[in-house]
Amino acid sequence: MKQAIGGLDKRSAERLRRGQMNIEARLDLHGHTQADAHRAAHAFIATSHRAGRRCVLIITGKGGARDDFDGSFMPDRDSGVLRRNLPRWLGEAPMRPLVLRLETARPQHGGDGAYYVLLRRKR
Repeated sequence: MKQAIGGLDKRSAERLRRGQMNIEARLDLHGHTQADAHRAAHAFIATSHRAGRRCVLIITGKGGARDDFDGSFMPDRDSGVLRRNLPRWLGEAPMRPLVLRLETARPQHGGDGAYYVLLRRKR
């Protein structure tokens, strides 16, 4: 018997982690403000779930050095605000029941600047 990992069988969890699941939709958040990205991510997940999609990709970008960012003031902070916040946004009350699992994407799908989102099946 396969061991379930957070409601997901071991084989499916491994396929998601390896980027081997079919990506049914993509959302690219490059250029969005934090507030716009938050709204867009919530709307995208809700729409994808209603459409019966199972695996989607959200591209946040990796963040990078900004001209107006003083790294000497807070050297451990990068400007990857969307990348840092997406997991929290998808864990919020309206999204939590829709999202089964979140994994950092493989390099061919954006690496650290993207996430695979596995949605729960519609019941």
